[in-house]
Amino acid sequence: MRKPPPEPAPTVDPRGEAAHDGLEPRPSKTRLKRQMHELQRLGGELVALSPAQLRRIELPELLREQIEAARQINSREALRRQLQYIGRLMRNADADSIRVQLAARSGARPGTQPVAQPAGPGPGRRAGAAR
Repeated sequence: MRKPPPEPAPTVDPRGEAAHDGLEPRPSKTRLKRQMHELQRLGGELVALSPAQLRRIELPELLREQIEAARQINSREALRRQLQYIGRLMRNADADSIRVQLAARSGARPGTQPVAQPAGPGPGRRAGAAR
């Protein structure tokens, strides 16, 4: 009679921890991208604050410096890249605390977004022009 084959070794994830089939699955790429876009949007809100308002919000020093740098940028593409970098820095910051502080400043509840009003015709369009 033959011996049964040995059990396979447990898989190990990049952090060196054993992966178990019954644990939480890895978030989808779409979910990760949504989270990153949300952090970029939050970073954009911080850039739009006045210097006095920004001083009242607790932020890591590097994040604060990069927000200040974003205010000096005139190029649309450079600002887009800077906002991406700010979003990346915000992964290490306490985004929930920042949201709460922004909501307290604006009087809104955390996690809710104000309803955006249409700002007239878009760039390059005349009022009443057909699309």
